[in-house]
Amino acid sequence: MKNVAVIGAGTMGNGIAHTFAQYGYKVQLIDISDESLKKGMDTISKNLDRMVAKEKITEEEKNNTLENITTYTDISEGVEYASVVVEAATENTELKLKIFRHLDQHTSEDTILATNTSSISITQIASVVSNPERVIGMHFMNPVPVMKLVEIIRGYNTSDEVTKTIMELSEKLNKVPVEVNDYPGFVANRILMPMINEAIETLYNGVAGVYEIDTVMKLGMAHPMGPLQLADFIGLDVCHSILEVMYDGFKDPKYAPCPLLTNMVTAGKIGVKSGEGFYDYSESKKAEKVSSQFSK
Repeated sequence: MKNVAVIGAGTMGNGIAHTFAQYGYKVQLIDISDESLKKGMDTISKNLDRMVAKEKITEEEKNNTLENITTYTDISEGVEYASVVVEAATENTELKLKIFRHLDQHTSEDTILATNTSSISITQIASVVSNPERVIGMHFMNPVPVMKLVEIIRGYNTSDEVTKTIMELSEKLNKVPVEVNDYPGFVANRILMPMINEAIETLYNGVAGVYEIDTVMKLGMAHPMGPLQLADFIGLDVCHSILEVMYDGFKDPKYAPCPLLTNMVTAGKIGVKSGEGFYDYSESKKAEKVSSQFSK
């Protein structure tokens, strides 16, 4: 099992490709355009440079990692020899179902099909594959090369053999896999997203400001970053999508996205990647300046 295809060269996809390649796997990184692939490879190269500067890897290891990655714009070509495919496309149900229908037609029956979804049902994704026992969730955390956890999510039909293989594969990447069952939000986001949403509600209700809310959680609860800063880092659009999946799945109003979150996503103020969310990132990627909308 030395050939791994990764679908999506965005934040999660390039991180997953980087990690597999660093540990000696041949990676086929797939995206819809050469521009997206170039951007993804540039990110991988910059992240490797940082690791070299910190003396975590050597220059030779960096070069070997980059040589292990080949890029493709055609899914059929990119997955041809893969033993495992990890889908890391946008968190959109219809898009993922479309990709998995395509994978069902263009991979061998023993190719393991994993999805990096952070909330969408593995069982639903597997329902479009002729042999759903080979479909599993492999939810990496961001930034992938750094974070140890991988949530391994079993769909209703995921086989024991596939689960065991993916657990062992995660350990070979120096990760800590944790097996969970297939319910909306799984474990990580079922607990995290209501906390983030409640922090936004607290801001929305005027209880405290952005800086104050984050400071309470950092200093009082020993969180490495506050919930509003974390939401910006994840992407407010992603947070909103996950909450909607959970709200739809549980039909419980406690998972309904805060109106402030909905408005910010609609306005395009979605955090670090847009340059503004709860904080202003126009001058620094660090959450040092509260957005003018919340600093009046």
